Amino acid sequence: QVQLVESGGGLVQPGGSLRLSCAASGFTFMTYAMSWYRQAPGKERELVAAIGSIASSTKYADSVKGRSTISRDNAKMTVSLQMNSLKPEDTAVYYCNTRRRQPLLTDYWGQGTQVTVSS
Repeated sequence: QVQLVESGGGLVQPGGSLRLSCAASGFTFMTYAMSWYRQAPGKERELVAAIGSIASSTKYADSVKGRSTISRDNAKMTVSLQMNSLKPEDTAVYYCNTRRRQPLLTDYWGQGTQVTVSS
């Protein structure tokens, strides 16, 4: 059974940094892409960053590009999101995600971790 558990959220001042982590279990982690999404109050969930099974393949939302780095450790079955120069608009619940396309398109989500950027 796929399980994703996020950690590392919290309250941080503008300009600060946070490192989010997601511990995965229940599947062959190294063979699947992983993603981070976020959802702010009243807004739709949006993709923040994604990393392929081969860690050299990454992509970022324009809103976090240059300020965030996604990485993975296949031995530890973890995916992380380092966020720097945080802004109030980064405030959201951050979710770890993995997607399956066979036999049906299925998204698996963690419970989310709250990030609040405020002075």
